[in-house]
Amino acid sequence: MCTTCGCGAGETVIEGHTHEHDHHHDHHHDHHEESGRIVQLEQDILAKNDGYAAANRRHFSEQGILTLNLVSSPGSGKTTLLTKTLDILQGEHPLGVIEGDQQTSHDAERIRATGVSAVQINTGKGCHLDAHMVGHAMQTLAPEPGAMLFIENVGNLVCPAAFDLGEAHKVVILSVTEGEDKPLKYPDMFHAADLMILNKVDLLPYLEFDVDRCLVYARRINPNIHILQLSATSGEGMDGWLNWLRHEHQQLAGEAGKIVVQA
Repeated sequence: MCTTCGCGAGETVIEGHTHEHDHHHDHHHDHHEESGRIVQLEQDILAKNDGYAAANRRHFSEQGILTLNLVSSPGSGKTTLLTKTLDILQGEHPLGVIEGDQQTSHDAERIRATGVSAVQINTGKGCHLDAHMVGHAMQTLAPEPGAMLFIENVGNLVCPAAFDLGEAHKVVILSVTEGEDKPLKYPDMFHAADLMILNKVDLLPYLEFDVDRCLVYARRINPNIHILQLSATSGEGMDGWLNWLRHEHQQLAGEAGKIVVQA
C-alpha cells in the first residue's frame, strides 16, 4: 500500500516491461507502533524514489532534455493541451511523451496520432508515477539529446506532489470548470509546482469562477509560482505557454553546453 495516499498495491505495466509496484506494511493493534512504522515506511519509499529521480535528472541534464511533469485532477484538459502543444512544436525540437494512467492506452494513442513517440505506463491500482517507472519507460522511449520530454502523470492532485520524477519542473493544470479554491484544498501540489496553467478560460462567460481569487489562493500557497491563463481548445493564451517552453529549453541547452565544455 502507498502510505502517502493509501492506494493499493498493483502491478504496473510499462510497454515492454513489467514492474511490481508493491508498498507493504503490516497492521498491528498498537496504533502508536503502527503509526511509527508507517511514517518510517513512507520515508524509506520517498528516499528510494529520490535516488532514482536523481539518476533520471542527471541523465536529462547531461543530454539537454527538458523534462516536464504535467499534473492535474482528471478532466483538466491536460491531454488536449499536450496534443495541441506537440502539433505546434514538431519540427522545432525532438519531442517525446511518457503517459501515465491507471488503465487503458487511450491518451497515449492520442499522443501518437500527432506523430510524436509515446510510452504508456499503466499503474493499475496505483495513483501516481514514480521515478523508477519513468526510468524504465525511458529505456523504451529513448528521447534524443536536446528533446522536450513531457510526462503526463496520473490524474491526481495528491500523491504526485510527493514523488520527484527527475523533472525540471512540475506544471500543475487547473481548469476553470473546477473550484477556484483548489490551491487551498491541495496545497502540496501547488507548492511543488513551478508553473500553474489555468485552462479552459474560453468557458469563463458560462461559469461562476473567480479568477482573481484563484490566483490569490495559488500565490498564497506558493508566492513564486508562475501562472498562465489559456484555452487549449480555442488557442487563446497558448503563445505564453509555448514561449515559456522555448525559454526553459534554451536555458537548459545553455547549461548542458557548460557541462560539456567543463568536462
